[in-house]
Amino acid sequence: MIQTIRKAWGVPELRKKIIFTVMILLIFRIGNAIPAPYVNTDLLQAYLNGMSTTVLGLYNVMSGGAFAQATVFALGVQPYINSSIIIQLLTIAIPALERLARDGGEAGKRKIASITRYATVAIALLQGLGYYFLMRNYGILEQEGVWPAIVIIVTFVAGSSFVMWLGEQVNEFGVGNGISIILFAGIISRVPSMISMARSYVAAAENTGLAWLYMFLLLVGILLLVVLIVHVNAAERRIPVQYAKRQVGRKMYGGQASTLPMKVSMSGVLPIIFAQSIASLPATIAAFLPAPQEGSFGYALLNAIDTKSVLYLVLYFMMIIGFSYFYATIQFNPVEISNNLKRQGGFIPGFRPGKPTSDFIAKVLSKITLFGAIYLGIVAIAPLIVGKVIGNSSLAIGGTSVIIVVGVALETVQALESQMLMRQYKGFLE
Repeated sequence: MIQTIRKAWGVPELRKKIIFTVMILLIFRIGNAIPAPYVNTDLLQAYLNGMSTTVLGLYNVMSGGAFAQATVFALGVQPYINSSIIIQLLTIAIPALERLARDGGEAGKRKIASITRYATVAIALLQGLGYYFLMRNYGILEQEGVWPAIVIIVTFVAGSSFVMWLGEQVNEFGVGNGISIILFAGIISRVPSMISMARSYVAAAENTGLAWLYMFLLLVGILLLVVLIVHVNAAERRIPVQYAKRQVGRKMYGGQASTLPMKVSMSGVLPIIFAQSIASLPATIAAFLPAPQEGSFGYALLNAIDTKSVLYLVLYFMMIIGFSYFYATIQFNPVEISNNLKRQGGFIPGFRPGKPTSDFIAKVLSKITLFGAIYLGIVAIAPLIVGKVIGNSSLAIGGTSVIIVVGVALETVQALESQMLMRQYKGFLE
């Protein structure tokens, strides 16, 4: 990665894009340090520290800690991610949006992007309202009333919209993957606080004699996790494709061999985010209710749905597998791929065009999706199990963060390498 950035820095065009991206990230970090008015950030921080294993803890990680500080960018990229997923699902469910995405060309893409922006503002408004009522109900606001409510909600909505705009600027004038890079920067910014938390944990458990051993094993586990993520992100199944020869006039076309690549980690980290949001929803609701008495049915139910329980781990793992299959079927349609191959004169050796080809592609897709889903499930629940063993609940969403950071880093490196390759081709043609 460092070598790729060094090579890109030597290219004037890419150097400007890298500098522009760094400036955008600097603006993002400045916005993360500006708190919204009328909010007692100390009380909010103390409250959300006890909600680290709920949906609110996930939002705090995704925003780079800005959610717990109620800053201008407290909502971060979460509204844009939610709106993108919703529009993607509606594109499949609504025929008009499907035709617009498939046959609309560049104009259709711009229209869908515009719809996504409006949906982002609407979701940010709903989340801003919920966030305000949460702070008001728990006495976290320094001043209540209509005017403070309007200022706080408008601040959150405007901040989320501005973060979306920053991501689009990185896409257009920077190195690309704007929203992902902003998400990457937010998670990386929490590394110093994570190190200080680890030091305090070691200091508190120093008398046991096993604290440093736990920290060493934790660092080794993180390194092994990074290696696993790098290898799985690059893994793909390549199905051989042969194109038939055809004569057009006096020229002969086709006859060459190609491959149909199918990535193992096709859906990225989205199944983990969705599964964690749903699986931790009961614990989130229970956190807002009065604590039940020990020995009661409510107390037993709360322990059963707690994020550290075995039932939660099993349900979480099964949800990840289910969402992985769901997103794989959305992103990769075997029937459509088979029809495209048939129209282009391509075929998979040993299978006739049409239904046999689509059935074979679906079978391969099911196998690699199962492997990718199990990989995501292991990465997601491993920090939970380790945290349960060593008694540190802050590791609950560590696997998600590592996948996002490593995935975005690899995508950024690939984007820089592609732009350097395009520049070489362009120079050769000129």
